[in-house]
This record gives sequence, structure tokens and C-alpha cells, in this order.
Amino acid sequence: MRKQISSTQNKTIKQLLQLQEKSRNRKKEGLFMVEGIREIQLALKANYEFEAVFICPEVFAEDDLKNFSFAEHLLTEITAEVYQKIAYRSSTEGILAVAKTKTHNLEAIQFETEKPLILIAEAPEKPGNIGAILRTADAAKVDAVIIANPKTDLYNPNIIRSSVGCVFTNQIATGTTSEIIQFLKEKEIAIYSAILQESEIYTEQDFTKATAIVVGTEADGLSEEWRVNSTQNIHIPMQGEIDSMNVSVAAGILIFEAKRQRKFN
Repeated sequence: MRKQISSTQNKTIKQLLQLQEKSRNRKKEGLFMVEGIREIQLALKANYEFEAVFICPEVFAEDDLKNFSFAEHLLTEITAEVYQKIAYRSSTEGILAVAKTKTHNLEAIQFETEKPLILIAEAPEKPGNIGAILRTADAAKVDAVIIANPKTDLYNPNIIRSSVGCVFTNQIATGTTSEIIQFLKEKEIAIYSAILQESEIYTEQDFTKATAIVVGTEADGLSEEWRVNSTQNIHIPMQGEIDSMNVSVAAGILIFEAKRQRKFN
């Protein structure tokens, strides 16, 4: 008989809430929560290992389980009350899962082309911006996304939600700015940093070679280290009253110019 949980005070449910709410617990346990049919399917496709799956029969149709490959011992049925307690999203699909985190070391990045296109974001903090950047990267099918000096862990539930699961579809690495610059130079990848100083218009650059496009936050921009190590600093011409735009929007403009030059290959 399948396991069942009907109390919101159950020890397992309390542990799930800790995973949802606290980065410290996710890092300590090496686990995180995935919610929603599409997100779980994308995580499975990306070969994430699952520890447990929770379904709410009042919301999730039993027949839909055939779309997954979960062993029966991983499944636990929960009541609607319990589901509402641990569900992060307001829209409900009736299925949540616990998966093991992956390491995201620079050394693990593998390129399938000699001229990769990489999107780098330095110190992004807002989960919504990170999610939007990952969606842009997925849409452009970049070869890798690298987060420099990360301030938010990748398995924050709001990143998973706002990325619509693209945290699982991209090849992602993290590291310090210094480590990433060294990595790029060793791989002979040109660095184009979105910085106003000593910059040229982005459309005048050649992004068809091995390229890393680097963006910073609206508040702080990029650090001096990127400016002095760039192959070329670049900017997007601004015609309004302000001199900056949302980081995910800027990333999209720059990345899709690179894709245009590459004839969307």
C-alpha cells in the first residue's frame, strides 16, 4: 500500500518546508524541492536524482503518473490540506518532488562546439531576474550560463518557478569573477562585458567566435575586474532619460544579437 500523510505536523512535511524556505537547509542536505509537472519532467530529462515524490490525489490524476518513471516506493499520497501547506506556487498541479542538488563547477562545463556562446551574470541577487536570464539562455540555446559571485542559490524555489524549469535545461556553473576570467582565458574565449567605460556599440562586435557576454546588475553594474580583462567593453545605446535597463532584458538583447550573427545556429 502506498505511503500516506494527512497531517501538516508530520515530521516529513516540516522538513519539506525547511527545504522550501531555507537555503542553508538545501545546502546542508544537498536536496531541493521541485513543484509542477513540467518542471519535474525537465529535471528528470536533465538526469536529476529524485529522493521522494508527493502527490495529492484530489488534484493530481493518477493516470498522469504514467508520464513519469518513478518507482512506487518513492511515492507518497498527501491530502489537499498538506499539499497547500507545502506548495510554493498558487496554481496547483498536485505533484511535488525532492531531488538531489548537483555541483556546478566550472571544470564540469563541456562544450560541443569550438566556438561556444556563454552568458555570464555577475552577482545577480533577485531570483526573478535569475529566472528570466535562464529563460533567455534556454530560448537562445547558449552553450553555458555562468553565475559569478552568486548571492542566491540556484535551487531557490522562486528561481525554479520564474525560470519555468530552465534551471534544469541550461548547463550552469558558478565561480568567483577571478576564477571565471581565468577559465575563459585558458579556453581562449573572447570576453564582451556590458560596461559603459571604454565601450563600443554591441552591434559592431564579432560574436561568431568563441564568445562570453557578461552582464551585471542594474544597481552596481560589473566590477572593475571585468573592465580590465575584457576583450572589448560593449554598450546598448540608450535614448531615454535613464542609462540602464533590467539585466535580463539587456542579456536578451546581447545574446540574440550574437545568435543573429551566427544565423541562429
